[in-house]
Amino acid sequence: MPAYGEAVTTAPSRIRLTQYAHGGGCACKIPPGELEAVVAGLTHTGPADPAAELVVGLDDGDDAAVVRIAGGQGLVLTTDFFTPVVDDPYTFGRIAAANALSDVYAMGGTPVVAVNLLGWPRDVLPAELAAEVLRGGLEAAQEAGCHVGGGHSIDDPEPKYGMAVTGVLDLDRVIRNDAAVAGTPLSLTKPLGVGVLNNRMKATGEVSEEAVASMTALNRDASLAALAAGVRAGTDVTGFGLLGHLYKMARASGVTAVVDAAAVPYLTGAREALAAGFVSGGTRRNLDWVRPHTDLSAVHEDEALLLADAQTSGGLLLAGEVPGAPVVGEFVPRGEHVLVVR
Repeated sequence: MPAYGEAVTTAPSRIRLTQYAHGGGCACKIPPGELEAVVAGLTHTGPADPAAELVVGLDDGDDAAVVRIAGGQGLVLTTDFFTPVVDDPYTFGRIAAANALSDVYAMGGTPVVAVNLLGWPRDVLPAELAAEVLRGGLEAAQEAGCHVGGGHSIDDPEPKYGMAVTGVLDLDRVIRNDAAVAGTPLSLTKPLGVGVLNNRMKATGEVSEEAVASMTALNRDASLAALAAGVRAGTDVTGFGLLGHLYKMARASGVTAVVDAAAVPYLTGAREALAAGFVSGGTRRNLDWVRPHTDLSAVHEDEALLLADAQTSGGLLLAGEVPGAPVVGEFVPRGEHVLVVR
C-alpha cells in the first residue's frame, strides 16, 4: 500500500483501490457490541414536539428509520458507505449503491431518491477514478428506479463511497426485525461467502466474478417476493454476518432462531478461501459477539466463521418462505440460547 499522501503515478486502469484502505466493504463496520455500547441511551428519545411520528427507530437496530406520512404510507430513510471492496472503481460504486439501497428493500420499501456520500484522497488518487465510482452508483440507482439528487464529498485519507437513500412503503406491510414469530421458517435470498472471497481478492488480486455478481445484484425482486408472500419480519445480511444479523432479529422478536448449517448456500470458492486463512477481523468479531448467546456445539469452528462472515451487499434474511430462496432454518419459542446452529 502506498504511503499516506503519496500521489499515484500508476496508470488509472492499473490502480488497485483496495490497497488504499485499511478494510473493505461492510467488514470495516464498527463491531456490533462496540456499536451498541456507543448508541446505548439514545433509544426511546425524541423531540418534545415531533413534526412526524417515528414508526421504526433505533430501538432494535432495524435496517432503516420509518416515519409516518399521509395515506397510510411511511417514509423510509437510511445511509450506508464504506471503503473499497473491489479494485475497479465503477464496480465499487455499483456495489456500494446496491448495498445502501438494500436497507430500503429490507424494510419492504421502494427507493425514491438518493444522495451520494464520497470521501476521496484527492492528492493521492485521480479524480477520474472518483467519477467512475459515482457513475457506478448512479447506474445502480437508475436500475432501481431511484433518482440521485446530488450529495456531499470530502477530502479523505481513504476512498469511501455510499449513499443516503429515501424510499416509501406501505405501513401495513413494513418488514422489521422485531416481528419474527415462532413456527416460521427462515429464508435467505443470496448465498454467503462474499467476505472471505473479497479478503482473498484484496490479498492476491484474484477476483470472484460470482461474488461481484452477488454484490451488485439488487434486493428489489427479493423484497417484492417477500411482500407478496406476506413476510413481516426480516433484515439484510451485511457486515455483522448471518449470525450477527439473525441474533439481532431473534433477540428483538423474543424467539430463538435455529439455523440448519447444511442448508445455507455459499458462493463457489468460499470454503477454500476460508481454509486458506482469508478471514477478516470483522468476521471474527462477529462470531465473538454472538458466541455467548449461541449453541454452536453441532458445528466446527470453520463452519461458525462462515456463518459469521462479514457480507457486503448480502441477501435478505426473511421470516417466511419466499419462492426461489432456500429455507435455512426456523424460528422457535425462546429457549436457553437466542441462536442454535444444528
